[in-house]
Formats: sequence, C-alpha cells, structure tokens
Amino acid sequence: MDGSSIALLGFAALLLLLLIRVPVGLAMMVVGVAGIAAIRPEAVVAVLAGEVFGVASRYSLTILPLFMLMGNLAVISGMSQDLYQAAHSWLGRVRGSLASASIVACAGFSALSGSSLAAALTMGRVSLPEMRRYRYADSLATGAIAAGGTLGFLIPPSAGLVIYGIITEESIGRLFMAGVIPGILLTFLFVLAVWIVVKRDPAKAPHTLAPVVWRDRLGATARAAWILGIVVVTIGGIYAGVFSAVEAAAVGALLTLVAALVRRALNRDSVNEVVRATLKASGTAFLVLSGAFVFKVFLGFTGIAFVAAEWVGEQGFSGTQVVMLVLAMFIVLGTFLDGFAMLVLTVPLVQPILESLGVDMIWFGVMIVITLEMGLISPPVGLNIFVVKSVAPDVPVGTMFRGIVPFWLAMLAALILIGLLPALATVLPNAMFG
Repeated sequence: MDGSSIALLGFAALLLLLLIRVPVGLAMMVVGVAGIAAIRPEAVVAVLAGEVFGVASRYSLTILPLFMLMGNLAVISGMSQDLYQAAHSWLGRVRGSLASASIVACAGFSALSGSSLAAALTMGRVSLPEMRRYRYADSLATGAIAAGGTLGFLIPPSAGLVIYGIITEESIGRLFMAGVIPGILLTFLFVLAVWIVVKRDPAKAPHTLAPVVWRDRLGATARAAWILGIVVVTIGGIYAGVFSAVEAAAVGALLTLVAALVRRALNRDSVNEVVRATLKASGTAFLVLSGAFVFKVFLGFTGIAFVAAEWVGEQGFSGTQVVMLVLAMFIVLGTFLDGFAMLVLTVPLVQPILESLGVDMIWFGVMIVITLEMGLISPPVGLNIFVVKSVAPDVPVGTMFRGIVPFWLAMLAALILIGLLPALATVLPNAMFG
C-alpha cells in the first residue's frame, strides 16, 4: 500500500474515532502511531517520545496555561460581571442593549481569557438572567451569548490562533495582531445583527431600560478598570514591542492575580477551583497538540501533502480558488467536527499547497479561525450552543439554533469583507513586524 492510501485510511480511522467520541488528542495520537508503525516501525518510539516531549517543553506554548489562568482569575474575582455592567451602562436604553452588552462583554472577556467556551459560559451566567428578567426572546438572548462567546477564538489571546501558529510555525505575535481588527469588526457586526433583529421584531426585546446617568456610567467603567487595563497592557505591550506574546501572557497573569488579591476574591476554595480549572483546560490543550504533532509526522511520512500540491498545480487552480474551497470545506466540517480537530486534520495538508500558491498564511489563519467560529454555533455540534444550554436548560436547542442565524450571517459577512480587504488582517502585523 502506497503512502497516499495509508494517509486516506488514517483520515478515515480518525474520523471514525471522533464520531464515537474518542478525545481529539488521543484519537490523533493513536492513528498517528499506527500509521507510522505501518510505514516506518522503527521510528514509532522516537517520534512519539520526541513529539510529546517537544510539545511539553516548548516555550511558546506556556502562553496557553497563562491566559487560561487569567480567565479563571477574572471569573473568580468578579471582573467579568463588572465588564458586563460597564458595557451595558454605555449602550444605554437602546432596544436590545442587554444582548449587545453581552456581546461587547464577551469581546472584552475574550481579550483576557482567549477561550470561546469560557466566554460563553461566563457571560451566560452573568447576562442571561438579566435578559430573561426583561423578557427578551430566548432565541435572541441565547443566540447573542453563544455568538459573543465565539469571539474568544479570534480576539487575541486566541487559543485558535495559538494552535494555528504552532501547527504552521507562524509567528504567534503576528497572528495576535492580525486578529485585533477582525475581532473588533466582528463584534460590531454582531451588535449590528442585534439591532436589525430587534428592528424587525421589537417583541424580541420588549423593554428598554432607564437611561444611565453619566456618574453611574463612569462608576461602572471604573469598576471594570482592572480588566480593561490588563487588556491594554497585554495587547498594547505586544504591539509596542515591549514584550513578546509569551511575556505578555505572564504579565497579564500576574496583573490578574494582583487584581484578584486586591479585590479580596481569593481564599482556599477559590484558589483550588482556579488551579483545577486551569490544569484541566491546559491538559486538554496539550493532549490535542501532542496528538496533532504525532499525526503531522505521520502525514509527512506518507507524502500526501506533496501529492495534493502537485495535483492542485496540474489543475491550474489559483490561490484564491483554493482558499475558497478550503474555507467552504471548513464551514461544512464545522457542522460536526470540533474546531481543534479541523485545524490539526486539515492545516498540515493544505499548508504546502497554499504556500506554493503564494497565499499569506497570517491572513489565511484569520480566515480559518472565523470559519471555526462559525462551526462553534452551527448545528448539530455547535459547542457554544450546548455551553449556553447548560446555563439555560429549559430553552430548547432548536430555539437556540434559530437565534444564532443572524450572527452566523454576520460571520459570513466578516469573512467576505476580510477576503476582499486582506489589509484588515495584515495591516497591524505588517506595521509591527514589517
């Protein structure tokens, strides 16, 4: 059996394992080891030990547990709730302001934690009771939270961009800068989607709130100053060249710890909860990456990437056509596959093709992450939907999926805009790094 056939068999086995709910990292590791054993049996131990040790000891990956620690400390200290209150105080009494505030707060929390699931869960607990108290439609309330949570996959420090950078060996600092403007753009489009939904059907947000006076606005903003300041220091420090992305994560984690101490939010139980949640999330991420690198070596041994690149060259496809095909494939795969699984399954395969066609891999990374965000709210998997379901167990899943349609279309609009105007993703990294 030739390498291409073994690679296709490996992909089929991996999909089967994922469909029967084997953890993504473990499934990739098992298939990768089995595939390497079929091609080069003598290399199995060396590859498995080398890749797992390489992931565990890679300096750049310390960014993941540090930003996860930041997010968990922000939840324990109540900073996430302060952020929501500040966002709502500035959005005022406009119809749908509670849903818009949820989205803006998710964007701010994402800039601290880098996790879409954590953003959706945290803001769901904070904002959903308020929206239901003012009789917002369940579809709008849950859709806004689920969609807002996806911003954690794009707005730096994005876990999606980190893993994409590790797989493609692109600069994580450049990827972080590339995600800033698209993240702001997508936040604006989400807020615009709320406005359009409420404009078309005011019954979905039947009550407006009393206007917030300036003194209360400033007070709410002051209470959120900790989280806003930490975001400015970490992201601004990367852009200004004061420190690297990893150093920014360390500085941010330290500042968040100081904020939690000043707010007297830490005790024995809360510290245990923060440490346990951080270790659990970090362990999952590192298992995924270990499996991804073993699987990537397996694909390298099969040579399928070069076969695919030659085939694309023979067909005469342009870089734009290939990018469109890959993005369409990601949108379809996102309906039933986990985002991390899609990254590690497909990016090693398409990267040589795209690079040979001159595609900017930083720009492409932003586009891919947006399509992964679309998958987070697409049926039937839609992980963010089921996270929100845990906060609102009485709301039918069908109602939630109907509520995310306007936000899914907003993501598609963002994808088109960034595709037509690549500078939206490349201007900041180019200005910083050249």
